[in-house]
Amino acid sequence: MHWDDLRYFLAVERNRTLSRAAARLGVDATTVGRRIERLGQDLNATLFEVGPFGHSLTLAGEKLLQHAEEVERSVLAASGDVTGESSRLAGTVRISLSEGLANWIFTPNLPSFQARHPGIMLEIATTNGFLNPSKREADMAVMLARPTHGALITQKLTDYRLGLFASQGYIAAHGMVEDLADLRQRTLIGYIPDLIYADELRYLEEIDPALKPRLTSSSINMQHAMTKAGLGVAVLPLFMGMSDPGMVPLLPDLRINGSYWIVVHADLRHVARVNAVIEWLRAVASDVDDQKR
Repeated sequence: MHWDDLRYFLAVERNRTLSRAAARLGVDATTVGRRIERLGQDLNATLFEVGPFGHSLTLAGEKLLQHAEEVERSVLAASGDVTGESSRLAGTVRISLSEGLANWIFTPNLPSFQARHPGIMLEIATTNGFLNPSKREADMAVMLARPTHGALITQKLTDYRLGLFASQGYIAAHGMVEDLADLRQRTLIGYIPDLIYADELRYLEEIDPALKPRLTSSSINMQHAMTKAGLGVAVLPLFMGMSDPGMVPLLPDLRINGSYWIVVHADLRHVARVNAVIEWLRAVASDVDDQKR
């Protein structure tokens, strides 16, 4: 068996398609396919099944995954020890963030991070759903819930709150929302039900199971934009709604509490550049606390 083929195997398992794995590895999809085929032949096993959602592991692939991840951990640890990379405040850190948190809290604070750590290059992923540090899709993530399994180090970043908001124009046209019964009659803005990637995003259901959005988007920023345009009422994080002077908070007794969690692969807990990003995240998170009122 060619040990380097395991790197291609892990890339396909984590990215689900040959093309995405190839982009991640910096090669073409034909090369990835050839490496996977060779690895399967060497092991006399079929490692992937191809379906409508891409490549998924077979039982043999699941068994190989555990060993491949162990090899990867050993290689990364050895590389960091020999080169001193683990102690350098330089290199790339990929972090998975929710779209609202990234745009409203962390992006305005990026200049200070760059000034303090010019050698660290941040890759900020705001995909619809968090990248998984345990699968090496990202070095770290800020998630809405604490993971219950995986080789991960977790710590609470901060608590936050959400509330109901409408635009000044909407209130002028339709009047103030007086109570929950009144809210049920309004046009509600929320997430597309089929594309909700975390139960923590089911905000309207938490207020009242009878509440259903009429206008939907998978993007919290799009929901904010629709609300600001006067199209209806939405649940928004207070750090978004309270920061926009065009927004009017509604029914202040109906608040939703949430938490953000920093999640890092256990192998990276002593890497200096990763710890520098964690330190920055924790410092910036005070801006979330300031707007939880």
